[in-house]
Amino acid sequence: MQIAVDKTRSVTWTVKINCSLSFSHTQCRERAKPAAKLAYSPKRATAELRHSSSIGSRVTPSPTATVTASSPLSPDNNPSAADDDDGRDRHSRDRSLRSYLQSLPPHSTFPIDDLHRPNPYNSEISLFVLVAIVLAVVISISSIFNRFNAPYLCKKDGITLVCPNVKESSSLWENPYSATTSWKPCSARHKSIISDLPSENETNGYIFIHAEGGLNQQRIAICNAVAVAKIMNATLILPVLKQDQIWKDQTKFQDIFDVDHFIDYLKDDVQIVRDIPEWFTDKSELFTSIRRTVKNIPKYAPAQFYIDNVLPRVKEKKIMSLKPFVDRLGYDNVPPEINKLRCRVNYHALKFLPEIEQMADSLVSRMRNRTGSSNPFMALHLRFEKGMVGLSFCDFVGTRMEKALMALYRQKEWPRRFKDGSHLWDVALQKRKEGRCPLEPGEVAVMLRAMGYPKETPIYVASGQVYGGQNRMAPLRNMFPNLVTKEELSTKSELDGFRKHVTSLAALDFLVCLKSDVFVMTHGGNFAKLIIGFRRYMGHHLKSIKPDKGLMSKSLGDPYMAWANFVEDVIVTHQTRTGLPEETFPNYDIWENPLTPCMCRA
Repeated sequence: MQIAVDKTRSVTWTVKINCSLSFSHTQCRERAKPAAKLAYSPKRATAELRHSSSIGSRVTPSPTATVTASSPLSPDNNPSAADDDDGRDRHSRDRSLRSYLQSLPPHSTFPIDDLHRPNPYNSEISLFVLVAIVLAVVISISSIFNRFNAPYLCKKDGITLVCPNVKESSSLWENPYSATTSWKPCSARHKSIISDLPSENETNGYIFIHAEGGLNQQRIAICNAVAVAKIMNATLILPVLKQDQIWKDQTKFQDIFDVDHFIDYLKDDVQIVRDIPEWFTDKSELFTSIRRTVKNIPKYAPAQFYIDNVLPRVKEKKIMSLKPFVDRLGYDNVPPEINKLRCRVNYHALKFLPEIEQMADSLVSRMRNRTGSSNPFMALHLRFEKGMVGLSFCDFVGTRMEKALMALYRQKEWPRRFKDGSHLWDVALQKRKEGRCPLEPGEVAVMLRAMGYPKETPIYVASGQVYGGQNRMAPLRNMFPNLVTKEELSTKSELDGFRKHVTSLAALDFLVCLKSDVFVMTHGGNFAKLIIGFRRYMGHHLKSIKPDKGLMSKSLGDPYMAWANFVEDVIVTHQTRTGLPEETFPNYDIWENPLTPCMCRA
């Protein structure tokens, strides 16, 4: 069976019949009579095609879509005399059609199977759709897996910190467990690594620094000194803790820190010596001579600055002093391995002397057992000393006499900022509105009660002499009577051994705050940010509350705010201000948030 199609879509149908299906050879010839040519009809063509296609597999008749009598293809066709004319007409048409088809070029005919062959373009489209569906499913599954497997991380949205939701209910004493399992410390030294550190005599020279300020500022300077020595491949002389003008302390490095542990722990990173080399005879020159001092180091300098500007002088002079050295190394402009080294110094190499550690552990134990059973306790770093109040240039509640005396104190200590004092009231209002003023003891008490801490909460106060004395402390002590200091937790004889070094007493406060269940800061500073960063490095499970002082100023200054509304605002605002894992950002402070350089996925 074949179909002939001309280029003008005028289609003519013919059927080549194997007569042996129903008739003899003679009968076949008898029936082959001239017939008229069939006019083209779509319906006729479709019907004939259906009928002809079924000849090889069916013996039952198949009706056609024509108005003529039954097709001679049907085995049931009766060649009676009444139908002879019709039969002759049909056979005549068949012969004429056959003659026409034979006259066509060979390429104009094609098998009927070509009509049923699948379109290759349709197959390609189906394959493309299938591939797209498979990819969409894979991406969806991957997205769902990544979402469930993503580490817990709070992110900044403008000035708001947004944290993932957790299933656990909030707790007064610890962060949600699911928020503390994504990260682990990873700045400790690797004992299996073989060091290629050059010997003391093979380095580029010696550097010497004065660690200025209080204990915590000195701690940061020591970490930076080790990092700078590593950057320049220099030998570090054990830093000197410079006498502070405020603390009036003459503590040496070995009076606070374990020197042997410090040098041994960093032996694969930096060469550290206890003292100036013996061949350098004029040691006083290192402290006083300009020729031996590098003084032009900018704040938060990049690593490249030391390579380009300081290293050549170290190579030339062999020993150089770097001062001042407060915040003289940046964070995001140094290699990641240098930041990790700073964390190694801060969290692992710098250990207090054993007697300081033991006394701090004793104070922590006494805090937990004040009620006769082991209970959690809070450590409060109360920054409300006279010096801090004066330096803030904020206005606080007090009598006229107190405010007049504070004005004289500020004029004496900070004359350039004080000027004539006429502008200070506007400055004080603006700073309080922006949340840049230290919280008063009474404000801290109200905030803690709003958070839900009960009256019986044990609170360890780490503070110097509070400005205003007991009168200023009265609101806090009335709301939380179980309030103690290290002096009230220990005997006079126990603390006498630490009084000769002011930084030793500060070290006790540092360790008790570090090991408390909840730490609350009231103002910025190196002490608070080092504690918060250390507690984050320990696993984020310890709560470290950083008050929103702007909210406190706004709420406490509103005389019409109801207590219930105040409580709701405080709780909602501080849900994300408890030392949770937080992404770093440009110019971040590595001491308060060591996540990126010093911690890894758990």
